[in-house]
Amino acid sequence: MYGISDLASEFAVTTRTIRFYEEQGLLKPRRKGQERVYSARDRVTLKLILRGKRIGFSLVECKELIDMYDPRSGNRKQLKRFLEKIEERRQQLDRQLADIQQMQLELQAAEQRCRTALQDCATCE
Repeated sequence: MYGISDLASEFAVTTRTIRFYEEQGLLKPRRKGQERVYSARDRVTLKLILRGKRIGFSLVECKELIDMYDPRSGNRKQLKRFLEKIEERRQQLDRQLADIQQMQLELQAAEQRCRTALQDCATCE
């Protein structure tokens, strides 16, 4: 069992972040008086949410994958869906990378035009 401060400290997030995930239905702590008590499953869920966020998944995507957890089936459905999501994310990143590379080329061209124009202006003075 873990307290909210324990999890926040372990994963370097704020208690507010944990409460937000709770409000979104991703974490389901028990109550012990006014105190929230998180289970080992909640801890793993938080770890998965944070890992998913790091690789660019939305909370909705994280929730979808977490809700598919079913150890009785060996998690085949969950793992297949996770692979689909990874491929989608990879394709999105490839598109973004191509966009960034194109922008860099355009910036280079604009910079070169500006430098040429400045040189031409220097001879005009």
